[in-house]
Amino acid sequence: MDSIPTFNAEHLQSNMKTIYYSRTFLSIIGGVIAGIMGFTSLTGFIFYFLIMAITSVGLLAKAGFTVHSYFDSWNRVLLDGFLGGLMSFVLFWTFAYDLVHIF
Repeated sequence: MDSIPTFNAEHLQSNMKTIYYSRTFLSIIGGVIAGIMGFTSLTGFIFYFLIMAITSVGLLAKAGFTVHSYFDSWNRVLLDGFLGGLMSFVLFWTFAYDLVHIF
């Protein structure tokens, strides 16, 4: 008989919260860096997606590439919060760009 994977809901929720906070934090930091470096238009968005891809790889590495031990699917690690941090990124990107390059 195949063993059915079981999950502790509290641990799964804690792991998802960690992913959300990590992506939000790196979106803010990435936005400030993009603004300081003077990225505009498509270059800034490519930078955001690069940061989120690196974040996904970092989270997978932190989990030891055994995603099913900590999450219920690969999509949770790779895609959850991917676009959620975009608003924070754009906010801090434009703010840092204005501070450094306009004022």
